Amino acid sequence: MRIRLFKTRKGALIVSAVTALLAALLLVLYLRSYRSSVNQSANVERVLVATRLIATGTPAATMAAKNYYQVTTVQKSQLQPLAISDPSTIAGLIAATQIVPGQQLTQSDFTSVSVAGLNYQLTGGQRAIAVPLDTLHGLLGLISPGEFVDVYVNISGAPNPVAKAGATEASVPLTTQQVRLLAADIMVLAVPSGTSTLTILRVGTGQAAQFAYAADFEKFWFVLRPQSGAARTPPTVATLGSLIPGGG
Repeated sequence: MRIRLFKTRKGALIVSAVTALLAALLLVLYLRSYRSSVNQSANVERVLVATRLIATGTPAATMAAKNYYQVTTVQKSQLQPLAISDPSTIAGLIAATQIVPGQQLTQSDFTSVSVAGLNYQLTGGQRAIAVPLDTLHGLLGLISPGEFVDVYVNISGAPNPVAKAGATEASVPLTTQQVRLLAADIMVLAVPSGTSTLTILRVGTGQAAQFAYAADFEKFWFVLRPQSGAARTPPTVATLGSLIPGGG
């Protein structure tokens, strides 16, 4: 009887000791896990990361409206210098350089350069020219600085090789493709005709005179291109004959 009681008490003590040991081990593991979680949380920072290609000159307002970036978290060790965590930090600014998808947005990527400082967006043989446009032909209100367009010109007095000698007809050829917009929807006072809406384009030195002539004597058509991965636009020319089946 005494031996059984001794064995029973001994067994109970062993069970209790093992249970206490397991409880202590679990507590230690929990505390380590909790401490690690706290440390990781302390080492994580919010940052804005680009979700698509952002061209130089793109306004921060356009980026926000079109979801060009998202708020995410990264380890402190991976945070770039001057990284931006609050979208309000870049309100009213424009991209000072091209930003690629997955890149952290930093303060050095933005500038307050306005239309008056367009020379900062030009290099080498690039030039900026302003052309007057209406809403229909210039996609006004639908395009933003930093986007690209193909430019067609409606030429009213082009020679007609099919008709009799000396006859002319209107034609719309592709003049230039992948022209970058530096500014759009600029309202200016054009005395005495009232106001005019201008779009500023980035062109080459050899194109500036052509654009100036077309702006004064012909009519532009802008066709919006994809921001990236756009296929080459074929050099087509549209005439009345080409619009009629079998006519050209």
